[in-house]
Parts: sequence; C-alpha cells; structure tokens
Amino acid sequence: MSYVEMPGANVPIRMWADPKTVEGAAMQQLRNVATLPWIKGLAVMPDVHYGKGATVGSVIAMQGAVCPAAVGVDIGCGMSAVKTSLTAADLPDDLSRLRSKIEQAIPVGRGMHEDPVEPGRFHGVPTGGWDDFWGRFDGVAEAVKFRQGRAVAQMGTLGAGNHHLEVSVDSGNSVWLTLHSGSRNIGKELAEHHIGVAQKLPHNQGLVDRDLAVFVSDTPQMAAYRHDLYWAQEYAKYNRAMMMCLLKEVIRKEFKKAKPTFEAEISCHHNYVAEERYDGMDLLVTRKGAIRANSGDLGIIPGSMGTATYIVKGLGNEKAFNSASHGAGRKMSRNAAKKRFSTQDLEEQTRGVECRKDSGVVDEIPGAYKSIDKVIEQQTDLVEVVAKLKQVVCVKG
Repeated sequence: MSYVEMPGANVPIRMWADPKTVEGAAMQQLRNVATLPWIKGLAVMPDVHYGKGATVGSVIAMQGAVCPAAVGVDIGCGMSAVKTSLTAADLPDDLSRLRSKIEQAIPVGRGMHEDPVEPGRFHGVPTGGWDDFWGRFDGVAEAVKFRQGRAVAQMGTLGAGNHHLEVSVDSGNSVWLTLHSGSRNIGKELAEHHIGVAQKLPHNQGLVDRDLAVFVSDTPQMAAYRHDLYWAQEYAKYNRAMMMCLLKEVIRKEFKKAKPTFEAEISCHHNYVAEERYDGMDLLVTRKGAIRANSGDLGIIPGSMGTATYIVKGLGNEKAFNSASHGAGRKMSRNAAKKRFSTQDLEEQTRGVECRKDSGVVDEIPGAYKSIDKVIEQQTDLVEVVAKLKQVVCVKG
C-alpha cells in the first residue's frame, strides 16, 4: 500500500497503516508529535502502536532538536541475522538440548556474565575501537557512571520482554540465526536520566505532552545527550555482535560434524537517531520501532515467537524518510495479553517451536501481536522481501 495522509498541526501525518485500526491513544500521541515547533516530518509504520513517551513505529524528522522519549529507553535496540551453511536436515528432531546450550552461553532476563566477554576471542567483532569505546564512558552522565561494572558484565546478554534469540529455517531449508536486543540496563538508565533533564528545560514547559520534551541544538544539554545517545547506540551494536559470536560458538560445537560456516551478518538498529538530509535540510531523524530502509539496505522485520521473520531490502522511499517497520507491532498490551491468554494458548500458538511455554512469557504470545504477513503487505513501497524465516528454536528471558 502507499501511505494515507492525516492532518497534523505543523506537518501532515503520513501513515503506512489504516488509521481506523490504530488505537486512539497512539493516534493522540502522533497528533501531539505533529505540534512540536521543530518538526519537519512524521512517518508512521504499519506496526504502529501506543508506546511509553512516544508512539512505537514512528519516524520523526526534526531540525535542530531531538526528543529522547521518541528514541525510547532501549537506545540502539535492534536485530541481527546470519545465514548458515546448515540445512533443516542437519537439525535434530529434539531441539531442547540446543535451546539449553544457547541459554547456558548467553545470559537472559536480568542476567549477566560472571566474567566479562572479551571481543578479542572472537572473529567478526570489531576490536579496533573497543578501548576508545569504553574510554568514552568517562564522558557519560555522572548520575549513571556507577553502573559501569554492570554495563561491562551485561555486554553480550539478551534481556527480557520481546528480546529473543532464534534458530530459523527459510523457504529453501537453510538455517538462520537471528537475535533482538539493545543497550541493556545502561541504555535504559541513560535514557531516563536525559528524559528527566529535558522535561525541566524552560522551552519545554508549554508542550502539549511533557513526554515530548526535546533538547535543542547548540546547548550543553543537547551535547551531553548526543554523546550518551551515540555511546549507547554503539553499546547495543557491540552487544548484538558479541551475542552472535557466542551463538555461533554454540552452533559450531553442536554441529561439529557438519562444519557450519556463516554468511555476512545483517544488523540494524530500530530505536535510534541519525543525521540525515531531506528536501535540502539537515535533520535529526528519530526512529522508534522503525528501521532504516534506504535503497539496498538489508533489514530484519520479526513477527513473534511463533510466526515468521522477514529479511528485507530497502527501496529508499523518502516520503517515509527511508524507513520501514521494525516488527509486527503489538495489538494488545502486556497486561491485556496476560488476562486474555493462558499457558495452554501459548502452547498451541507456539506448536513446533522449541521455546518457553510458561506463564512468564504469556505476554509475548503470538496472539498479542499483529499479523506480520499483513504488516509486510502494507509496506511494499518501503521494502522488498529477500527471505522469509520460520523459527524452530526461540530463546527468551
């Protein structure tokens, strides 16, 4: 589909979703964003839904300003995917051992490594800037510096919620590895600190929603936020690279006879800020629950723990600020899902997938998400499908 344009106070709201299907609270968030004085454009992805602070599935282009709540608290959250030389025939009938080995190698939930993971032990993790990266931690907000030990220990860990590690099979029976995670607790604490700072600034006092407080260019607060933002985005990228290396180690050990090899890694942020140029203007583009889909960009759009994941290639649609959805998008809140579904429902909806099927992950049940196939259909002018994957193992925190 092409987009539907809705009126907004300062810019039109371009929607790659049927406005009638978007909950009222999310529509109001979008209207509020469109009132910001600094806004130059707003694009809404088909996985749009209400989010804390700002709408998930929104792409906000501003000049001389950035809204930390519109990035979200999981700065740099994103996906990575790798195609392997293994085929479905190489996989055992019982995949419980494989899931167990993955969970032993990569801490999930609030877990962390007892001994920090050193990137030098892996092939494929960029180590050239490692010391510089941690050196820049000295410049982060004082309020968060005491968390450095935890940040080091959580490098290469999954987290909880919709974060996941998966072993999947594509339509050609090739085995893929995919994972979804971000900047862990350190990103969350940096985000919350800066959101609090922004909300107290004088220029934000007249906004229709205090969650939309912004930092403006050429101020010390903006400089401090952008330093911490870019550091956390880098942390998230390293975190995913480390986990993928740990996941490959498990696959090599478990499938020693097959001698698996791995293609180049695909990786993309979906909660981040980038400096981009549109219509002759230098803009700060915030994607919250959206990936960059510039012409030729490879991206990953997952569904849920019982449905498909799509590998896509961007088409470079500037009306959407060269963006696409980051997933299927929730159609009900976590609390609503827990009330609506049971563990029996979870078992039925994840049949054929080796994964947790207990009450702790009922809020991640496929029924709580929109149809990933429909979401892909709604953005055929944003991306083209490269591969469709179906998970056989799903690890969650």
